[in-house]
Amino acid sequence: MNPAAVELGNFFQQPPETVWRALTEPDLLQRWLLRPTGFTASVGTRFRFTVPDSAIDQIRCEVLAARPYEQLTYSWVYPQAHYPARCVVNWLLQPQGRGTRLLLTQTGFDIGDRRQRMVRNAVERSWKRLLLPRLGEVIHH
Repeated sequence: MNPAAVELGNFFQQPPETVWRALTEPDLLQRWLLRPTGFTASVGTRFRFTVPDSAIDQIRCEVLAARPYEQLTYSWVYPQAHYPARCVVNWLLQPQGRGTRLLLTQTGFDIGDRRQRMVRNAVERSWKRLLLPRLGEVIHH
């Protein structure tokens, strides 16, 4: 494991196609993560996530890898953050039995910097406690 990365795994009883939809369909993304603008799961696509009621109102992204039902990777830049971070979010989907093992890796944190280490830890808590459980709810419905 990379201490500078957020690395989390989840198992879902649904097949990779169902999990992929929750990661790539804008209306489903909005239900568990953020509202995407201009998003398609196609390499080179530049899009934004909008953060409602936040000083960090837009996150700029670009799709870096998109292999349907296998992998989705995008850059994640907070231009207005107090401590800007340029991250890469990678979703790896692996069939497991009748379900899917989903591995999330978010990199780009400089843990040598105290503030970036705090941001990394807050991001990990947010994925674990809020976002991945919401993703599970979207996948199960």
